[in-house]
Amino acid sequence: MKNYIGVDTSNYTTSFAICGNIERSVRKILPVAEGQRGIRQSDGVFMHIKQAPALYDKLMEGIAPDTVKAVGVSTRPRSVEGSYMPVFLAGKTFANIISSTIGVPLYELSHQDGHIMAGILSSGREDLLNTEFYSVHLSGGTFEILKTRYNGYNFDTEIVGGTKDISAGQLIDRVGVACGMGFPCGKEVSRLASISEGKVPLFSVSENNGYINLSGAEAQAMKLVGSVQTENICMALIECIGKSIIKALRSLSANKVLFAGGVVSSDVLREYLIKNSDIECIFASKEMSSDNAWGIAKLVQMKG
Repeated sequence: MKNYIGVDTSNYTTSFAICGNIERSVRKILPVAEGQRGIRQSDGVFMHIKQAPALYDKLMEGIAPDTVKAVGVSTRPRSVEGSYMPVFLAGKTFANIISSTIGVPLYELSHQDGHIMAGILSSGREDLLNTEFYSVHLSGGTFEILKTRYNGYNFDTEIVGGTKDISAGQLIDRVGVACGMGFPCGKEVSRLASISEGKVPLFSVSENNGYINLSGAEAQAMKLVGSVQTENICMALIECIGKSIIKALRSLSANKVLFAGGVVSSDVLREYLIKNSDIECIFASKEMSSDNAWGIAKLVQMKG
């Protein structure tokens, strides 16, 4: 038997996965205090260290350690020089312990690598591994449009668009918290948007050669909090993000795009993108859109 472990400690989720003869993923969101819009990196590191042992025990239930042939871990947000975030140190430390204890190789990858691989495999589009393609990474802290190519280990990426200020996830979370939602707000915003019956004028967003700004939309949305039904604000947020993505992709002449990241788990956003563009939209499965170690484990498995 051959199994491969993936570890990912992102801003808001502790995640482990194993793939090969056995496929299993376990994760736990870091607790955020009511009314807060995130956590400090130092607190995140502590919470990951606290949550990791129990999650790892759950992952390995009934699995013999000697079936594990390699461990992969996300050690940074992106696979570029200087990419760094303290929360990933927790995962790197734990993965090092697993690797040295079992006596197997450890491979260091990026959080973005895991998202892209999870998107490719969970959408059933392995053909993307053999060509250059556009990908859109939409998560709590990231909104990037990338030219992407698999290199046999991870992904070579070039940022060609996205936001110049706040991410789509930050827009959703900031307005959601102001509306009284618990952080992170993505699921609740999407749920409320799905039952919206009214219309709010679409928030204006500037776009230039694939790059957009969302802070203006945040200011417009904040002015409506308390005076407009929350579900209508939520729908306007989703439409704003969707329209922004379409405008940016059209300016890049992108006709086939992989979407990955937690924000993409919204059914309302997916429907908007499909209905309002002629772009071939390829989505990660909803389960594998959010932060997870499954894509990391799969990258290690492919390396063999």
